Amino acid sequence: MTTGKINVSVENIFPLIKKFLYSDHEIFLRELVSNGTDATLKLKHLISIGEAKVEYGNPVIEIKVDKEGKKIHIIDQGLGMTADEVEKYINQVAFSGAEEFLDKYKDSAKDSGIIGHFGLGFYSAFMVAEKVEIITKSYKDEPAAHWTCDGSPEFTLEPADKTSRGTEIILHVAEDSLEFLEDSKIAGLLNKYNKFMPIPIKFGTKTETLPKPEDAPEDYVNETVEIDNIINNPNPAWTKQPTELSDEDYKSFYRELYPMQFEEPLFNIHLNVDYPFNLTGILYFPKLGSDMQIQKDKIQLYQNQVYVTDNVEGIVPEFLTMLKGVIDSPDIPLNVSRSGLQADGAVKKISNYITRKVADKLKALFNENRADFEAKWNDIKIVLEYGMLSEDKFYEKAGAFVLYPTVDDTYFTLEELKEKLKENQTDKDGKLVVLYAGNKDAQHSYIETAKEKGYEVLLLDSPIISHLIQKIEGDNKDVTFVRVDSDHIDNLIKKDENTISKLSDEEKETLKTSLEAYIPKAYSVQLEAMDSQAAPFIITQPEFMRRMKEMSQSGGGGMFGMGNMPEMYNLVVNTNSDLATSILNTEDKTHQEHLVKQALDLAKLSQNLLKGEALTAFVKRSFEMIK
Repeated sequence: MTTGKINVSVENIFPLIKKFLYSDHEIFLRELVSNGTDATLKLKHLISIGEAKVEYGNPVIEIKVDKEGKKIHIIDQGLGMTADEVEKYINQVAFSGAEEFLDKYKDSAKDSGIIGHFGLGFYSAFMVAEKVEIITKSYKDEPAAHWTCDGSPEFTLEPADKTSRGTEIILHVAEDSLEFLEDSKIAGLLNKYNKFMPIPIKFGTKTETLPKPEDAPEDYVNETVEIDNIINNPNPAWTKQPTELSDEDYKSFYRELYPMQFEEPLFNIHLNVDYPFNLTGILYFPKLGSDMQIQKDKIQLYQNQVYVTDNVEGIVPEFLTMLKGVIDSPDIPLNVSRSGLQADGAVKKISNYITRKVADKLKALFNENRADFEAKWNDIKIVLEYGMLSEDKFYEKAGAFVLYPTVDDTYFTLEELKEKLKENQTDKDGKLVVLYAGNKDAQHSYIETAKEKGYEVLLLDSPIISHLIQKIEGDNKDVTFVRVDSDHIDNLIKKDENTISKLSDEEKETLKTSLEAYIPKAYSVQLEAMDSQAAPFIITQPEFMRRMKEMSQSGGGGMFGMGNMPEMYNLVVNTNSDLATSILNTEDKTHQEHLVKQALDLAKLSQNLLKGEALTAFVKRSFEMIK
């Protein structure tokens, strides 16, 4: 028997492992199962190149829990180790990198990298175990070895009587980690971290009912058998070529990823690149609508089929974090903090690739079946609009497939829209005016007025639309977006012709003075000569002020405190209406006030601004009028 000290340069490395290396102790199982997987795959490779003259068979990794003995066993059928290899790989582990890591990241342990990337994968066992044993036999014709360590630098190494190839690791679970002796806990961890590992993982057995034979009698009782409970799928969809998968395969994998997600995804994007980095994965577009809520089912990051995290910040462009799915890349550096991850050159290339791939897929979907793309638009638009705002590379490609729907459910790209509107909606200064509504019901009367003029009105109702149209206007100097209720229609698209007012300048001044005596200060009164059949009173919200306020409320806008400013409205009074003439010519001040307030309430009602006590008074007053 050999005894000695593990070659570490700090005596207290084990307490450091337990305290700092990973705040989440459950990571030990992922690391040990990953090591078993590596050992099995290495053996497979050695056999394939003729270096190992043994049968590969059908190896599995088995997890056993001995609750009474307070032990967890992790058993593989991989290439195993000789005593010399145990001495080399377990005892002489190079801890210098770990020391540097601990020094750098001890204040942010939960954001740190993966233990396995520091040569410490095996030693994660000591986060939950007070003693660890390794019983291992190499595929080479050499005696088995038994290594034991109690969490101090002291170890023992002696021959073992194991006859089968592979390695068994036995964890003697510490008193503060007894939760890991529960079957449900281990099953949950295997499902979280090892669900798609490339070697079958056995955890217990399950009962399976055999099919009834065709010639069985009526009173036949189906036989049941105990079979190995394999908890993982070693060949998940993302490891296959897109040509091997059907639409149903993709949907089935989505259900496997998110068993509690009952709504089908709209479509998927299969990622597959091997240069200048390796990356595979499948991203799914779920139904999102206009809701930007934080989702619980996130994109999962894997490394060689081992689950790493669902925090993909910096790897996946921010706008795509609203999607679901899997990304697997051995090239993502996991040995740095999150801020370092974002700065890494390879990570930036991966992020750019994903952006380009998603844009190309969206363009292909649009070109292949535009009607289907249009039908899904409202469920995906928030992601694409956010992408246009946050990623210049995506914005450059987005013109080919981003849509602008009208209130009548027709859809245009920006270039199509320009072509469609240029003849009728170009103002006297040569600027193309794009009219839009944010709410079809609330702005119905304004939409109808615009349509009577032959104008198209878009329906743009996402929470970030003010930011997006600001960006589009910046890149298209000859285009301006104006919400349909921001002024009366002749002012929205100013043409050369002017409507003549029936009232003289003096009469207009008298009318304005009378109106302002009864109109609240929140409304700025403006007199306009419009068609005599147009509404007498129209309430509008100035485009610039409203847009800045919306942008400020949804983050940004460039004007401090705009989001807290009170709402500002214009009251546009049609000087050619019969009501304007009546108000002007009424000498009875009580009747004049009554006319103004009734007209103002009607205008407020059309903008959904009449509420509470004012609405009650209006209804009561209106009933009095029709008695």
